[in-house]
Amino acid sequence: MRITSTSCICPVLVCLCFVQRCYGASHHNSIKVTKNQTKHIEGETEVHHRPKRGWVWNQFFVLEEHMGPDPQYVGKLHSNSDKGDGSVKYILTGEGAGTIFIIDDTTGDIHSTKSLDREQKTHYVLHAQAIDRWTNKPLEPESEFIIKVQDINDNAPKFTDGPYIVTVPEMSDMGTSVLQVTATDADDPTYGNSARVVYSILQGQPYFSVDPKTEHYQLYVPESAQVGSAVGKIKANDADTGTNADMKYTIINGDGIGVFSISTDKETREGILSLKKPLNYEKKKSYTLNIEGANTHLDFRFSHLGPFKDVTMLKIIVGDVDEPPLFSMPSYVMDVHENEKIGTVVGTVAAQDPDSASSLVRYFIDYSGEDDRYFNIDANTGTIKTAKVLDREETPWYNITVAASEKENPTLLSHVAVGIRVLDVNDNPPELAKEYDIVVCENSKPGQVIHTISATDKDDFANGPRFHFFMDEGLALNPNFTLKDNEDNTASILTRRRRFSRTIQDVYYLPIMISDGGIPSLSSSSTLTIRVCACERDGRVRTCHAEAFLSSAGLSTGALIAILLCVLILLAIVVLFITLRRSKKEPLIISEEDVRENVVTYDDEGGGEEDTEAFDITALRNPSAAEELKYRRDVRPEVMLTPRHQPSSTLESIDVQEFIKQRLAEADLDPSVPPYDSLQTYAYEGHRSEAGSISSLDSATTHSDQDYNYLGDWGPEFKKLAELYGELESERTS
Repeated sequence: MRITSTSCICPVLVCLCFVQRCYGASHHNSIKVTKNQTKHIEGETEVHHRPKRGWVWNQFFVLEEHMGPDPQYVGKLHSNSDKGDGSVKYILTGEGAGTIFIIDDTTGDIHSTKSLDREQKTHYVLHAQAIDRWTNKPLEPESEFIIKVQDINDNAPKFTDGPYIVTVPEMSDMGTSVLQVTATDADDPTYGNSARVVYSILQGQPYFSVDPKTEHYQLYVPESAQVGSAVGKIKANDADTGTNADMKYTIINGDGIGVFSISTDKETREGILSLKKPLNYEKKKSYTLNIEGANTHLDFRFSHLGPFKDVTMLKIIVGDVDEPPLFSMPSYVMDVHENEKIGTVVGTVAAQDPDSASSLVRYFIDYSGEDDRYFNIDANTGTIKTAKVLDREETPWYNITVAASEKENPTLLSHVAVGIRVLDVNDNPPELAKEYDIVVCENSKPGQVIHTISATDKDDFANGPRFHFFMDEGLALNPNFTLKDNEDNTASILTRRRRFSRTIQDVYYLPIMISDGGIPSLSSSSTLTIRVCACERDGRVRTCHAEAFLSSAGLSTGALIAILLCVLILLAIVVLFITLRRSKKEPLIISEEDVRENVVTYDDEGGGEEDTEAFDITALRNPSAAEELKYRRDVRPEVMLTPRHQPSSTLESIDVQEFIKQRLAEADLDPSVPPYDSLQTYAYEGHRSEAGSISSLDSATTHSDQDYNYLGDWGPEFKKLAELYGELESERTS
């Protein structure tokens, strides 16, 4: 198929269609099929090509707001299978087909029957088809094409807001931005200049002017804005909805790149402008950014309607803010010598007002709590002086905070840290490092080193080591000891004679002198105490004071050891003898009469078996042991037990069996008895009864005619015995 676009109504439209068709022929991948023909190319023979059937068409244009009496010609559809005999039928379907756009089914001419408005609909998508008029079979596959509504300048620019009311500070500098206005035009911005807006001021000249070309945005940001905070918003309008209206904002150029960044709010579709670096009004008062807003979801079918993005210019005005004074350094370090008089200058801090007004600055030290005030500062010059005499050995370093404020606005403060180092002065003499315990052996030799000493100094390294050790030259030469400076801040004590004796003198005193390496040098004197001791041959100290009283008797060390061993042996013999005497055991039974608790004699049997009413438990106890508990004589008891006394009422009512159990338990738990069992017999029955024995030991051999029924009257204690003898009697009778 081939598309031709001619128009007798508007020559300009014909030219545009011709240009568009040529552009499409050279740049679009369209399928071009012409009628059967033979090409005659210079230098080549005639070549016959087999015709390929198909559509040939370009984008059609129709002018908006057409007011003519006849339908507006849009274009023509033609298939290479059309021989001009009317056998081909053209069919048009799609947006506006049959209502807005009609087609001659024989010639393929398309006309627009209504006036169109580009601002309401910019293009129409239609489908064309060629079929055999007699068989209704398709001769060409269905093809899609677009009819675009061509824009004319039929819309005036409009301001989105208004009326505008603004205020301008008096004495404002020339060029101060007062207001930013925006006007929009509904015409096509991609075609001609119909949508280009030019601004001008009708009244207010020459006091105000407007940039005639920029539709730019302006944003005010104070220099005190925090880095990372959002400082403004910008928004581009999109007539689409949903995901088709999603967009992304980007800073494409400008002197504010690196100072500002922009992100996109997906919900509101706004560009959020954030600060990346701090602002300084005194250094730069404005920035310019070119910001692009572009759709993120593109449909390539409508790429010819693009571009789907827009660019605007954003001017950022940096606002001047009254800032606190700014110190010349982020921190200060100063030095002062110790022991300086009060009022000595330590150093000076400096701060200036960064604002253009450059107000005067006042200084003061920010003391926290109840800190001792060692320093003062001049409020006008910032000079720091000492308020007390400083001691490096007490406090070597001071940290203070200095504040600065504007004289006209004391509430605006800035702070800086000041470190003050106290320099050392040689005001401390050296001293011995510690209290030394120095010993010299009796058998020492001349020139022998008996000890090494060292010194310390409270001053720092420059005024301390190197130390010098020496003897006081004003004293007489010491005949016993001498001092050697090792030149490494230590000194050695040496002997000057061969032997020492504790009996003659056991303690010596050695005065020494120590000086430091400061300028001027300081020195001190100390006295060393040296004790005389007895030592082994290898130099180990054996003793210093213990045998001094025996040495005068002329006893040697071996004799003293022998005497000590004899004393120890004698003491061991005495202890062994005493132990053997105490461990000797006495016999268990001393005599036949003195059996104590091992054999207990009971002399009273009581009333006999017939005396049932005169039963007394005390009759079973030995009268001599009834009131007191005797201890055994075979072992000396370690613990004295309290005698157990029971009232007579308890003894009278207790059961015999229970009484015996208690005595056995007492014997078993007695801590005064040895670990082996001892025999305690509680079998005393008193004198022999006249009624004879009630024992049944002879019942197996002799028969008795005695009646034992009276046992049943003796109470529950004899119930079992009565039953036993009652059964025997019944068996014998039977």
